[in-house]
Amino acid sequence: MSAKDDERVLCVPTSEVDALGHFQGFLADADRYLAYLLRPGIAKFVRRGDCETDPTLKQIIPYVVFYSGDRVFNYTRGRSQGESRLHALKSIGVGGHVAEEDAAGGCTAEAYEMALQRELDEEVRIDVPGKMRIAGLINDDSTPVGQVHLGVVHLYHLTAPAVHPLEEGLAEAGFIHLDQARETRTEFETWSQIVLDNLLKPDHDSGSN
Repeated sequence: MSAKDDERVLCVPTSEVDALGHFQGFLADADRYLAYLLRPGIAKFVRRGDCETDPTLKQIIPYVVFYSGDRVFNYTRGRSQGESRLHALKSIGVGGHVAEEDAAGGCTAEAYEMALQRELDEEVRIDVPGKMRIAGLINDDSTPVGQVHLGVVHLYHLTAPAVHPLEEGLAEAGFIHLDQARETRTEFETWSQIVLDNLLKPDHDSGSN
């Protein structure tokens, strides 16, 4: 048992997600789901070791994708990354769990935002101006990892490809061309594949975000 197993992380009942409309893959309608799910009485903090294998709960995970023009930030997940089932896979998403200590344990949108900023501060250094927006949700019930997580996708448009990793778990990090990412799609975790398929398309207008 690791110390991470005893962390308490923000979860929502899978039944509540499905009541809003079950989906597989990507959904752009994030605001409606989050407005309902991120509130006391729906969201709750659960011991991480208990919810990692419990498909009746979805852990809320911010998933930030950095891009500039036709290039996207990517890395290989190292052993220090929390989810051991994703080790050695490539990823274009940076983020992590919403912990109970974020916003003093409040089950609110503010707690989520504080966790998001904490994760970014811990994992990367952003060296250029940029603008971040919520692009949608990821739900992937096709894998054991996906069955217990709900991803909130944030697209972070940068004026230049200048992001540097601060954690060893973000191995071989750097920006690659979107064409290269799509050509090596099968080397990426499923969430990254879903983002590449639905958001970072060849006709994606990066200048408008």
